[in-house]
Amino acid sequence: MAKAASKNAKIKDLKASAEAKNWTKVIKAVRSPKTGAYTFKESIVYKDNVKEFLAGK
Repeated sequence: MAKAASKNAKIKDLKASAEAKNWTKVIKAVRSPKTGAYTFKESIVYKDNVKEFLAGK
């Protein structure tokens, strides 16, 4: 039989999932100056830093 999860493990998982909600995956299209083709930069950033990531060159 499977061992039941302890209460402390459940609380730890809830805290981790609550912290994970503060992060966002951001995809930015960047144009190559040489060829003019677009490439995409992906990054996982904290939700307060999204505008800074998109504004960066």
